[in-house]
Amino acid sequence: MNTNITVYTTSQCPYCVMLKNFLSEKNIPFNEVNVETKPEAMRKLVETTGQMGVPQTEVNGKWVVGFDPNRILMALNN
Repeated sequence: MNTNITVYTTSQCPYCVMLKNFLSEKNIPFNEVNVETKPEAMRKLVETTGQMGVPQTEVNGKWVVGFDPNRILMALNN
């Protein structure tokens, strides 16, 4: 199964670090987009999810807002 995961983060977000550590510990590959350095990505998030906070994770087109490992695993298995 080809899985595409993108995690949207900022440099100072402790939940972003927790999420990246969780994915790494589970050997789940992901792409990271830091919205501080890519403001166009922040605009995309707000337009798509209506949320300004991070982390936000896109798993195969499904969105998980916040640090929610269970929802990410569920999205991976669907």
